[in-house]
Amino acid sequence: MVDTITPARLRDWIDEDRSFTLLDTRPEESYDAWHIRDAIQYAYKPDFEFDADDFRAHTGLAPDDEIVTICAKGISSFDIAKRLEDAGYGNVTVVEGGMQGWSEVYDVVDIPTDGDVEIVQFQRRAKGCLSYLVADPSAEIAAVIDPTRHVEEFAAVASDRGYSIEFVLDTHVHADHISGGRELADHVGATYCLGAGAVERGVAYDYRPLERNEVIRVGEVDVKAVPTPGHTSEIVSYLVDREAVLTGDTLFVDSVGRTELQFGDGDAAGGAELLYDSLHRTLLAEPDAIGVLPGHFAVDADGTTAVTPGEPVTAAIGEVRTGIDLLGVDRETFVSRVAGSLPEKPPNYGTIIDVNAGREIPEDEQTSTELELGPNNCAATGD
Repeated sequence: MVDTITPARLRDWIDEDRSFTLLDTRPEESYDAWHIRDAIQYAYKPDFEFDADDFRAHTGLAPDDEIVTICAKGISSFDIAKRLEDAGYGNVTVVEGGMQGWSEVYDVVDIPTDGDVEIVQFQRRAKGCLSYLVADPSAEIAAVIDPTRHVEEFAAVASDRGYSIEFVLDTHVHADHISGGRELADHVGATYCLGAGAVERGVAYDYRPLERNEVIRVGEVDVKAVPTPGHTSEIVSYLVDREAVLTGDTLFVDSVGRTELQFGDGDAAGGAELLYDSLHRTLLAEPDAIGVLPGHFAVDADGTTAVTPGEPVTAAIGEVRTGIDLLGVDRETFVSRVAGSLPEKPPNYGTIIDVNAGREIPEDEQTSTELELGPNNCAATGD
């Protein structure tokens, strides 16, 4: 009988440097667009004729090798695992749910703080999405910022740590993934918030608009909404006491946000001008020790990333000011480089924007999953 593992267990095997070969059975174009680091590709569907000699010649895998198979949903990878066992391959394991399941794997990481605030970072490993829980431990009250649609992840962590979620906030109308903000707020009975500028995006549902520098009190913890337009017109960053600033897609630890997903390729420069001001007049004006907690980290199509998943993705304002080349150039050069670097857009970004603005509703869970597949592409390269 074929053995299976969960996507979370696959993560653990990868982190443990366990010796195995990950075999991706999706078509070449799907594999090239997005796969797990170090996976090899061998296209297979259940109706294909399986030839063990061809398989060995193509992959170089012998019957005594440890093989883990993965596909889109866990169907063809299960079928080929059975074929491999029949051909004498005795150590084959299937990833349950395939790449769809992989896209739902989260790491939960505590962010070090000096004050009386707890900050938890949720890392969605496959897509590089970052979400946060900000809590006052003494009051046992929390807020969640930029939750993805797997709302049970956030509700469970809050419950396990004894927190009641009173606020759910999004930094902006996201383009690369479906927000779980409204759903989580409904689920736990919290207040859902966006920056006041969200009205300009045609948001078609109720939310509490946060005005410039408006403060939400999470117990004794202050969360201040600071407009930082550029990536989008309505995006806000959230300053948590004097500990950290949650920057959404305005500022990352190694880059800045792209500006044409809302404004269009023709007005990327206009967005870049806004972004320059938001960075230099607002975020970089904060004290050097304030931590930057971004909305994403970069994951390439081949699954590689510059960060260490499971460790905090953060940097101090002083570190990013000197460490990001784009932050050291003049305004004209910044605008030229940001507007001139238009990387591949996130898959289905127009539809995802409409979903997150409430103008469109996915038919079902499967539709939502397929809309989101693939890594995020929210950063400007600045090349």
